[in-house]
Amino acid sequence: MLRNIYLLLCLLGFALPYSQFIPFLTEYGLNLNLFFEQLFANRISAFFAMDLLISSIVFWVFLYWEGSRLKMSNLWVYLV
Repeated sequence: MLRNIYLLLCLLGFALPYSQFIPFLTEYGLNLNLFFEQLFANRISAFFAMDLLISSIVFWVFLYWEGSRLKMSNLWVYLV
C-alpha cells in the first residue's frame, strides 16, 4: 500500500512540473534569462523558487556528507 502511494507521488512529482516546463521550452526554447525572469516574477514564485533551491542545496550537502562518512560509492546516482 505505502509503495503504491510513493509511486503515485513520484509520478506526480515528475509529471506536474514538466507539464509546465515543456510548454515553456516549446514556446521559448532554453532561454535562461526569460526562465529566471519568470521564476522570480513575483514574491510568491520567488518564495517557492528559493525554498526549492535551498532544499536542493541541503540535500546535496547531506548526500555528500553522509555518503562520504558511510563510504558509499557512486553518490552521483542519487542526484539523478
